[in-house]
Amino acid sequence: MDFRTTVERAERLKHLHADHKPLVLPTVWDVWSARTAVAAGFPALTIGSHPLADSRGAEDQEGQTFEEVLAAVRPIIAAVDVPVSVDLESGYGQKPADLVAGLVEAGGVGLNIEDTVHSDGGRVRSAQEHASYVAGLRAAADDAGVPVWVNGRTDLFAHAENPAAVLDEVIERLRALEQAGADSVYPVKIQDDDELLAAVIAAVAVPVNTTAHPVKHDLERFRRLGVGRITYGPLLQFALTDAMKDMLKPWAPSS
Repeated sequence: MDFRTTVERAERLKHLHADHKPLVLPTVWDVWSARTAVAAGFPALTIGSHPLADSRGAEDQEGQTFEEVLAAVRPIIAAVDVPVSVDLESGYGQKPADLVAGLVEAGGVGLNIEDTVHSDGGRVRSAQEHASYVAGLRAAADDAGVPVWVNGRTDLFAHAENPAAVLDEVIERLRALEQAGADSVYPVKIQDDDELLAAVIAAVAVPVNTTAHPVKHDLERFRRLGVGRITYGPLLQFALTDAMKDMLKPWAPSS
């Protein structure tokens, strides 16, 4: 993909976030799923690390190298004419400038970055460390001349036995990400908790991303709560897995 097209797609993704409240970005993992989502009418997509890994027989949580991920996402991005954001986990041990350079070269115009560092024993970055990494991504994107959409993710709720007990810490972290240049923030594992979702949405000025299941969740509920961005994580792939099993069972050999 040429540089001008990449810039145009990045600008389009920014405008889509402003125009759609919430913006629903189906999470895909190969050319077929990407083309199917676009044919269904979606103006932008995300590629998820978990479904991508599953589709390739690899492990999530950085079970692939950055180079392997880029090789996998490049044909997906090239197969569609809409902006595509890529889940880059915690950065695969890359410096922010190298992460952005690889993403842009592949045609990606957005990224997720999380604070669980899989390459370092699964430790969680401090709020300042994570914010500094996001600031590095923002600076690298500016230097590259591509307005890459940075979705700053925190896993604190996911790691907590009592998610409500870490709400203040999560809000502090999300605000730090916003100040560092994140275009949206993504506190995972609270998609079923109205109170926690409402609290984090009220605490920041940028869109809040939530995970959704395409069958079990309700778009209007997320809209009422003020969610700004919706992705599926691995849940679309899980839903299709369930549907495929149901279709195939009558054809399976009887035991």
